[in-house]
Amino acid sequence: MTNTETRPDAFVCGEGGLPGPLAACEGGVPVEIITAREVPLGGPRAINVRRTLPQLQRSLIGAWCFVDHFGPHEVADTGGMDVAPHPHTGLQTVSWLFDGAVEHNDSGGNAGTILPGQMNLMTAGSGICHSETSTPEADRIHGVQLWVALPDEVRHSPERGFEHYVPEPVEFDAGTALVFLGSLLGSRSPVRMYTPLVGAELRLDPGGVLALPVEPGFEHGLLVDTGDQVRLEGVHIPEDALGYTGVGAQILRVANEGDRQARLVLLGGAPFGEEVLMWWNFLGRTTEEITRYREEWQNHGERFGEVVGYVGHGGPGRNREGMSRIPAPELPPVQMRPRRNPPPHAQFNG
Repeated sequence: MTNTETRPDAFVCGEGGLPGPLAACEGGVPVEIITAREVPLGGPRAINVRRTLPQLQRSLIGAWCFVDHFGPHEVADTGGMDVAPHPHTGLQTVSWLFDGAVEHNDSGGNAGTILPGQMNLMTAGSGICHSETSTPEADRIHGVQLWVALPDEVRHSPERGFEHYVPEPVEFDAGTALVFLGSLLGSRSPVRMYTPLVGAELRLDPGGVLALPVEPGFEHGLLVDTGDQVRLEGVHIPEDALGYTGVGAQILRVANEGDRQARLVLLGGAPFGEEVLMWWNFLGRTTEEITRYREEWQNHGERFGEVVGYVGHGGPGRNREGMSRIPAPELPPVQMRPRRNPPPHAQFNG
């Protein structure tokens, strides 16, 4: 998925000290609330996505650097998802659907249909481009799109990787889990990672409580997709928001006090030790790198290749607005200002 903001902010993701909205925990580890901001994805009939990372208050959870949450959208009302070819550098994209179907094509020659409960991970390395389009059979589109920052030793790799994984459900007393990355509840994903991470969908029954064993060296974020009475360590996490806990917890207590099943996405990882500059769809380390990536994309450079097989909602090779690829926004006319990630601990108001 692309960042379609016409004036995207630049984020330098690393250690720092920015305060943010906070919540005090009741008898457990502290929890910080990260609320979402709405961003349109596409043109005049764009679907809106709810973005919880990156934010001014926090840019990274482990190496997770981007969290977009979308839907449920009725395709008949919105036209569905139609993201024309667009570039990426220095990251991996993780696509996870709750409803619908999305056709993926990338310049590594990889193509396939993303379905609910099936993880698709694309590794950009030094450069890739791809398209994402909801299929004609999809009546509804609903899910998350996630980015993972690549460490310096692998981000220049020319490999354009793609992995597909269908996790088996893990049953626990109050619900089920689908572990699509890393290890949790005795389930381990075989998908290759370059930094220690975990990613899972959790479904928690009404009235259910889960004492979730987690890696104490990880920081974690819990995104609430559905469930208006979800509590993490006693702290209410509103729908569409993300509850953040820093490192040190061995157990995270999650409760669903509502009368319907809650669906949650748990993301975690070891704090990312590198400073990462993020602008639009590019991850780099300096303004000069980002400038070069943008110029190469605009000039159809070999770094990104070409997508073959994109069929948009405007016909073969075109989206609804008639574009065959998404142009990069204009760069700000100044050196990009750093936005540094706070230490890996929940922050408190005051």
